[in-house]
Amino acid sequence: MTVNGQEKEWTAGLTVAALLERENFRADRVAVERNGEIVRRASFGETELGPEDVLEVVSFVGGG
Repeated sequence: MTVNGQEKEWTAGLTVAALLERENFRADRVAVERNGEIVRRASFGETELGPEDVLEVVSFVGGG
């Protein structure tokens, strides 16, 4: 599995939510694209990932 251009370890049953937690992303502050399609935040916990998936995770940063 590739996340933001880097190979990452994949395990069976891994969900988007579990991946975000493992990689220290805040689920409430990211957008996730999986294989070219946006994953809805409400689906993070039920969207299982595969070994060939390509993900882009974009963090929102506030500023002033």
